[in-house]
Amino acid sequence: MICDYHTHTSFSDDSVYEMENCINDAIESGIDEICFTDHVDYGIKNDWDMYRAGKADKEMLNVDYVRYFSEIDKMVEKYGDKIKIKKGLEFGVQSHTISDYEKLVSKYNLDFVIMSIHRIDNKGFWSGDFQKGKTEPEYYRVYYDEMYNLVRNFHEYNVLGHMDLIKRYDDKDGYDSFSANRDIIEKILRYIIEDGKGIELNASTEKYGISELMPSKEILSLYHKLGGRIITIGSDSHSKKDIERVNIKKFMNELKKIGFEEFCTFENMKPIFHRL
Repeated sequence: MICDYHTHTSFSDDSVYEMENCINDAIESGIDEICFTDHVDYGIKNDWDMYRAGKADKEMLNVDYVRYFSEIDKMVEKYGDKIKIKKGLEFGVQSHTISDYEKLVSKYNLDFVIMSIHRIDNKGFWSGDFQKGKTEPEYYRVYYDEMYNLVRNFHEYNVLGHMDLIKRYDDKDGYDSFSANRDIIEKILRYIIEDGKGIELNASTEKYGISELMPSKEILSLYHKLGGRIITIGSDSHSKKDIERVNIKKFMNELKKIGFEEFCTFENMKPIFHRL
């Protein structure tokens, strides 16, 4: 069974990939189940009702929830006999936005939620705004401290997305971020296991030319050693090229090498375990 549990469409502000095209491309690629996880980033983006009320710009908006879920329902009706389709979202959570996500989850019936950290104090990693004025050890520590705070205070999610995402944007100078932060990483993993949550293996490393896994084999191995079982695999696709370049089976085999025997899909926010 091949599943892609991290996909983006034109409902995310960083993609123009039409949902139906994504589904057809997934079917052609041999994917059996797909979960749409378009972006919600409170703190820097507003909801569509704010825009419609004239209180926000159209350029910085979260998912149009009503249209998004309606479109997924249409796709399930049209393609449900060819591929299983699930309703998800990717939350770019920050400490000061937790209550916004708690309110959002209470409004809609979701199958799956990724909690990601894309920025801290509204400062993005890709732009370098967050890292500015900090040494590499300093910004990695702040990053993992924020992650630990979030997993202890926000619980309306299923997996922690691309756990060491910040390495996409680091100095790539040989700094061993795992060894330097192993203590806090272990605290995070222990907490999410106790909380019934999991992590994802993010397959976008091929897209970004990163030679290691995301999260790293060290993090994945530690998670496995600590008893972590809940894990999903996602392409983090934003285009047809992203879907085509990711070989989900390859990442399933990487998990097997580490010792994992299962991966997860989700329904109504509950994990379903499948043999790798």
